[in-house]
Amino acid sequence: MKLDRILPFAKKLLEKAITSGGVVVDATLGNGHDTVFLAGLIGPSGRLYGFDVQEEAIRTSTERLKKHGLADRVTIFHAGHEQLFKLIPDEHHGTVTAAIFNLGYLPGSDKAIVTKPETTISAIQQLLEIMAPEGIIILVIYHGHTEGAVERDALLTYCQDIDQKKAHVLQYQFVNQQNNPPFIIAIEKR
Repeated sequence: MKLDRILPFAKKLLEKAITSGGVVVDATLGNGHDTVFLAGLIGPSGRLYGFDVQEEAIRTSTERLKKHGLADRVTIFHAGHEQLFKLIPDEHHGTVTAAIFNLGYLPGSDKAIVTKPETTISAIQQLLEIMAPEGIIILVIYHGHTEGAVERDALLTYCQDIDQKKAHVLQYQFVNQQNNPPFIIAIEKR
């Protein structure tokens, strides 16, 4: 297949946005896979801020970072991503070059704990304030469950209304696949 699948496409966008020494955000730690990927891209002088509300996600991500020798460049908050503006130090406001959200629920965990449109939209608004120009926000939207469909609809409405003078918004999606496959919305700050 010549077309990039969803997650490889997300990684390509992040690789374009992140340089060694950069400041990035993993807004939903999950099982730590993106956290490790981002921590590798920023190098030893970069800083990654990670957020999750679930203790299990924090534990798994921390273990994965330690296993790869990357824990020293990551600050993890046991908090929702809607608190990122106040938790990311002021010195890094204006310097964030990339952020990723994997929306829905933590794989292999309690499916009743899901991301919510109001907190996700709040986090996006905050990121757009503290990102550097050309910073990229990647939303990986898993919408194959009831709450995921609600969040998908709210995010599509919100993102379509972002002023094009403030950001470019891209939707990347396979439209002929069954079972509600995930898709990406990428927001590039102008």
